[in-house]
Amino acid sequence: MRVLFVHQNFPGQYRHIAPALAARPGAEVVALGINPAPTLPGVRHLRYAVTGRSTPGIHPPAASFETATLRGEAAARAALALKAEGFCPDVICGHSGWGETLFLKDVWPRARLLTFAEFFYSATGADTGFDPEFPGAEGDAFRTRARNAAQLLAFEASDRLVSPTAWQASRIPAAFRDRLTVIHDGIDTDLLRPDPRVRITLGRDSLSLGVGDEVVTFVNRNLEPYRGYHSFMRALPEILRRRPKARAVIVGGSDTSYGAKPPAGRTWRDIFLDEVRADLDLSRVHFVGNIPYRDYVDLLRVSMVHVYLTYPFVLSWSMLEAMALGACIVGSATPPVEEVIRHRRNGLLVDFFSRRAIAEAVVSVLADPAAVAPLRAAARETALSYDLGRVCLPAHLRLIEAVAAGGGA
Repeated sequence: MRVLFVHQNFPGQYRHIAPALAARPGAEVVALGINPAPTLPGVRHLRYAVTGRSTPGIHPPAASFETATLRGEAAARAALALKAEGFCPDVICGHSGWGETLFLKDVWPRARLLTFAEFFYSATGADTGFDPEFPGAEGDAFRTRARNAAQLLAFEASDRLVSPTAWQASRIPAAFRDRLTVIHDGIDTDLLRPDPRVRITLGRDSLSLGVGDEVVTFVNRNLEPYRGYHSFMRALPEILRRRPKARAVIVGGSDTSYGAKPPAGRTWRDIFLDEVRADLDLSRVHFVGNIPYRDYVDLLRVSMVHVYLTYPFVLSWSMLEAMALGACIVGSATPPVEEVIRHRRNGLLVDFFSRRAIAEAVVSVLADPAAVAPLRAAARETALSYDLGRVCLPAHLRLIEAVAAGGGA
């Protein structure tokens, strides 16, 4: 079987899938992407460049589609070069979000296309307009609708679609759901397991933490409103006031991954820190930036309570990883979280915007960690249903095989 993966940041969601396929006898696996990628065994990775750029001053609702077609054309030209070499994939696996899969069926009409449908935008019911503090500009609803144009074309060309969660799948238009399968990317629950012996030292202050310490963790790729950083920071003074031995360890960068950028010269990290700075004991607030994965895992192992907040958007791997590590989750009562967390069964759910509710939930765990031991155990049990090796990776491989064979059930 010949398989082509297409993802601008390859490997992305294909980190485990691509080498697993490449390890099979007779398989040939090629990947196309824009950015540098780690070497994966058996996978030939080719980079391509996007030529041209968006038209200056283009009508705003059309901008995202023009960008998508530029990327789609660049990927298609790289595909034509592969075709000239004699490479003809049985199945193409690609992410629809950036336009890269737009023209691939025109290069290989007989290839089967399995599209990763991560998120379909809409002006209501999801992230757009969710946070009244950031109402957006006039015309945002028009731009949001137009933003989906390239995805709709990609879905129409696809033989099958796959989404990582049921809620994300529910955002896909009904016309395409009969070809849609839900399979999570998967987490390694053998690696990600509790360890009561762990101690970790972090930061410039050589902060030493162990299991049993009152550690509150908050993790984002970047500290920003989409992932509830502002709500967490506003709850933090009350948490630390009521728990004088508690420490907050905050992991994440200062860039912007999602949503509006901060005012020029500022970062969301500093804006919301400055808002509460006068009310915080900063000796107990530790911003550690982006840390090595091993340190991140050990930090979650020693976490007494892990706060995960998000707009109605893509569910982060970090929440499931924290659950696998036996953390007690205080999560936002938003649809992607509610799909996984059941209140007082495997975690605690709170109003995304309520600093009081967030603080109360965190303090309740810190005050009586033994009482939430069943929640920790149940969180770990829930995470096992997202296990990479036993559940998710085999399901992805079965789907790819079925699509390559002309099916997809």
